[in-house]
Amino acid sequence: MRKNKHFARPALPRGRPPIVAVLGHVDHGKTTLLDFIRKTRVALREAGGITQKIGAYQVEVDSKKITFIDTPGHQAFSKMRSRGAKVADLVVLVVAADDGVMPQTLESLEHIRTAEVPFLVAINKIDIAGTDPEKIKKQLADNGIKIEGHGGDIVCVPVSAKTGQGVKDLLEMILLLAEMEEIKGSVEGPLEAVVIESKMEKGGPVGTMIVKNGTLKIGEQILVENVPTKVRGILNENGKNQTLVQPGQPVEVIGFESVPPIGAKVTKAEEVISKETPVQKTEKIEIPDEAKDKLKIILRADSKGSLEAVKESLPESVFVVFSGVGDILESDIFLAQTVGAEIVGFNVRASSETKKLGETEKVKIKIYKIIYELLEELEKESLG
Repeated sequence: MRKNKHFARPALPRGRPPIVAVLGHVDHGKTTLLDFIRKTRVALREAGGITQKIGAYQVEVDSKKITFIDTPGHQAFSKMRSRGAKVADLVVLVVAADDGVMPQTLESLEHIRTAEVPFLVAINKIDIAGTDPEKIKKQLADNGIKIEGHGGDIVCVPVSAKTGQGVKDLLEMILLLAEMEEIKGSVEGPLEAVVIESKMEKGGPVGTMIVKNGTLKIGEQILVENVPTKVRGILNENGKNQTLVQPGQPVEVIGFESVPPIGAKVTKAEEVISKETPVQKTEKIEIPDEAKDKLKIILRADSKGSLEAVKESLPESVFVVFSGVGDILESDIFLAQTVGAEIVGFNVRASSETKKLGETEKVKIKIYKIIYELLEELEKESLG
């Protein structure tokens, strides 16, 4: 294996586990592969078997840690794949042996090239009868992915996420590529972290972030896109409290006044200037003339990433009057009743009181767990 020279990225201080994004087409087995590596059953819990938000996990391989970012494969989640590639030091591009190169495979490759991040390919599902990894390698080469043995130096590892065949080889190649890329980070350096997902929980806003350099501690003041925030709680990937985060580790951070923007850079606040919380004004919502004949909706989603994906994938025949992160509220019912809209939720809930109010005000409330079902039903309704 030769070092992948197509990409170069600036070195950081020494000593951090590699951050590896797993990209690929929908249903090609990215989450199942991580399941096998983590020895968990995440894929079975995913609605419709499709990963719908970024998950970040840290595993230990031969006493060395690797941080994995699992990104959605459905076409609606293009921006999530793009962010995963930008945060990562390395990418594993997963291609199913029975499907071969598909639209989101090529799109993922574009994200990899744009982010200038080194990558390797995992040909998954080789346990399926009749599959031929060599055919897939040729198909990859025909699409500009120059695999070793096919005119290039990109490493390709045949694997089965179901049986575990080849997974150890894949992990060894990840560690080898990480070593060759000289990925660095230090607990003694300045804090550098990135928000990869955010959501509204019952206790308040939560941001999922990965520390790339330095450390993060409970009680510290941090700056998220220059907005001061005090770290009031830290949860690891298993939901357990911890007080200190080291480079390479993914965690959920509690303490934000509002849901932090995805992709936001996080640094340590040397000097925090106190400021009053601005009073939010209630603005009159006006429906533009061109939207008056469209299906009008109030949209709620469980995270900023999901909200973004749904909004960008909606058909032209649907107009979003208002959108927000978090469960459906009674105020949403009143707004919907006023403007003649229905309420659409994605991975959120509505309390029994809210549902009852919706019935009283004759406002439709529809909640979905699978994005393509949401999009298909709204398209049918808006065109019907």
